[in-house]
Amino acid sequence: MQAKKQAKRRGGEAGGSGSFTRALSTSQGFRLADCDPRSTPGFDGDKAAGVALMAATVPELGDLQERLYADAIVGGKAAVLLVVQGMDTSGKGGIMRHVVGSVDPQGVRYTAFKAPTREELEHPFLWRIRKALPRPGQIGVFDRSHYEDVLIARVHNLVPPATWGRRYGQINAFEQAVTQTGTTIVKVMLHISSDEQKARLTARLDQPDKHWKYNPADVDEREWWLAYQEAYQGAIEKCSTEHAPWFVVPADRKWYARLAVQQLVVEHLRAMAPQWPAATFDVEAEMERLAAT
Repeated sequence: MQAKKQAKRRGGEAGGSGSFTRALSTSQGFRLADCDPRSTPGFDGDKAAGVALMAATVPELGDLQERLYADAIVGGKAAVLLVVQGMDTSGKGGIMRHVVGSVDPQGVRYTAFKAPTREELEHPFLWRIRKALPRPGQIGVFDRSHYEDVLIARVHNLVPPATWGRRYGQINAFEQAVTQTGTTIVKVMLHISSDEQKARLTARLDQPDKHWKYNPADVDEREWWLAYQEAYQGAIEKCSTEHAPWFVVPADRKWYARLAVQQLVVEHLRAMAPQWPAATFDVEAEMERLAAT
């Protein structure tokens, strides 16, 4: 009970000041290598307090989402796009279950981007991304995203350097256009350490009920760890803009990563301040009509 009271108090402070947004944003000169994957920026509580704060925030998140959805019914244009990137085992699935899964699914548009299909490869790399954007009133969620085209494409030389090099500018122009339609973009990189990834992969091998989650290719990808860190650094440097900044979330502590993403979404929704639409009918007259039936 005490942990929950502390969490609510910290939650009020965070909500009023946007502490997670400030603590996790990437400014000029940001270096991924200097970010401790086990740190908890913006939160000084322990795991119990973090879990309690998450639970205490769910009703507000649900209220804000419903306001956003209701406003779109009467012509509002606002939407949210949550972009989640990270190395394998960084916790993307946990974010989807514990953060995205806590809101009304009718207001969510979720897309998990896998390797491009043959049809998708016949189009510019942003073609499939544009098709998955949230509609007004929705919280769109990208599980991986257009950034794969400057991450895995760069690391494994899937396209020439000149091609992926041009994509940073194309991404920035695309994201700016998206925000101009009324969509707020929240881009999250889940930052996990190599040692923690190894421990999580080992845990999957140790537990038969987790074998389905294990992919031998993940071990192959570990050989490219430093190259991926350089690619993420490049994406953050070149694509953290005023209209769509990057937020780097330390992810070695699963409870903190989930809390941080939840709070980032809530803080952005608070700033958007969606309002309940006014009734388009005479409420008192309808009350009288209803009472008469």
